[in-house]
Amino acid sequence: MERHELLTALHAQLHPRNYLEIGIDTGVSLALSRVPSIGIDPAFTVVSELNCDVQLVRATSDDYFRQNNPTERFGGDPLDLAFIDGMHLAEFALRDFIYVEAYTTRTSVVVFDDTLPRSVIEAARDRQTVSWTGDVFKVTHVLQRLRPDLVVLEVDTQPTGTVVVLLPDARSTTLAEHYTAIEAAMVADTDPQDVPEHVLRRTHAVDPQRLMECGWWETLVAERQGRVPAGSLAAELAAQDWTALRSGAAVAEQAPFAFQR
Repeated sequence: MERHELLTALHAQLHPRNYLEIGIDTGVSLALSRVPSIGIDPAFTVVSELNCDVQLVRATSDDYFRQNNPTERFGGDPLDLAFIDGMHLAEFALRDFIYVEAYTTRTSVVVFDDTLPRSVIEAARDRQTVSWTGDVFKVTHVLQRLRPDLVVLEVDTQPTGTVVVLLPDARSTTLAEHYTAIEAAMVADTDPQDVPEHVLRRTHAVDPQRLMECGWWETLVAERQGRVPAGSLAAELAAQDWTALRSGAAVAEQAPFAFQR
């Protein structure tokens, strides 16, 4: 499954009330939205036909979130679906998540693009390839290690992988409070970057088709709409056998993402 196919499936499955995208480029992914949307990019050149009520913001995400509250455009509703595909450097992607999470609820879904580089050179901070992930893959480890309350799923999408984050918490200040130390620990300015073998081989990644077939997506929508008790989604996610969703050959390692209710 290609990354835009995953986004298409998420729009169809989640029925989001709104959508926010960081890094819109030519508008290919933004064109999938049919709901009120915000697109943020300092240098977009949209050539795709957009079919939604959209606000295009020519700014960096740092500047946008310093001056704006995106929920104001959405009638006070939290962000239902967000796609982070901005600057392909770990510290930028982490800041984007911090910004976005502040406007979410527990039924929001946040997606990162370009998280599974296919080679060390593709993961370079100094771009050397046409298809480029940079070192965004490092954010996955940071979230899994410092935010065990999140469900952080590497997804085996083409060409360069995605990460789906579930159960965000707008009240959490952990990442913001420790951002300076996190940035210093994860940023290595000298290429090549140290890319873990499990990232290159995608041995922890789940199959996107199996992921989208999970029944708890319906629970997520029902909880957002108040048709099931709060916490229903978290309970179902805690019971999920993530290894059963993995793509490729089965591996004996324990699932890398921790989760607690």
